[in-house]
Amino acid sequence: MMILYSGATCSFSQRCRVVLFEKGMDFEIRDVDLFNKPEDISVMNPYGQVPILVERDLILYESNIINEYIDERFPHPQLMPSDPAQRARARLFLYNFEKELFVHVSTLETAKGRSTDKIYEKARQAIRDRLTQLAPIFVKNKYMLGEDFSMLDVAIAPLLWRLEYFGIDLSKNTAPLMKYAERIFSRPAFIEALTPSEKVMRR
Repeated sequence: MMILYSGATCSFSQRCRVVLFEKGMDFEIRDVDLFNKPEDISVMNPYGQVPILVERDLILYESNIINEYIDERFPHPQLMPSDPAQRARARLFLYNFEKELFVHVSTLETAKGRSTDKIYEKARQAIRDRLTQLAPIFVKNKYMLGEDFSMLDVAIAPLLWRLEYFGIDLSKNTAPLMKYAERIFSRPAFIEALTPSEKVMRR
């Protein structure tokens, strides 16, 4: 059985929880106190971070790597495109999300009460700008790649869930993006994957 070491408020862990529930398979989630991590976390991941996936003698970290492994190991429903070119484009999108969105999410997740500092406002503005650029995609598309829910939707969903929590207000121009977010939030797997701490992040 797969074991996922997960942080209850960690957006990267949430990605992996969503994929596991989308696949509808047997797994165990072990909650990790992000402020008092057990020593074995640093043994399994030299960077001392969650999520970590353990399956027999295989240990994986980094959410996108974990999720691609789960998708290949349990191919139904398939979350990465089957066409190599499309899959490469999807990986570029995932890379872009890390560089242009989630680097700022990491900053905001460590804010701890200093939410008015310039560094945090700069992070909010960068996220605001990038999401505004993405919004037109959803005028026609149901999901990021078209009609089918994919790994790209999994990757961005934790950020969309935390917008209010992070104090990020979006303009009316992003209405298609917010409707897209609600489509993700209504998926049974997304709802099941939420921890009690994440549920209270949105009113």
